[in-house]
Amino acid sequence: MEPAFDPRTLAVEIAGLLKTELARLVPTVQPALLSVKEAATYLSRSEQAVQHLIFQRELPVVRAGRRVHLHKRDLDAWIEKNKG
Repeated sequence: MEPAFDPRTLAVEIAGLLKTELARLVPTVQPALLSVKEAATYLSRSEQAVQHLIFQRELPVVRAGRRVHLHKRDLDAWIEKNKG
């Protein structure tokens, strides 16, 4: 005996597939400015290491009030400069 056809289950499955496919097709906006925490993740360093690089003026920052942000372009330049 075959299971009964449930149109709601089919609709949920189709909606899930559409959401996944749309997420793949629609480009996401990548932020240009990163927090210290995000920059640390991007560089695979600790937050303290990034703060040290900022203090030593090896990484320029963008300040907005008390907030400190790092431009992704500057992080990429630091990576290139420090390739061994």
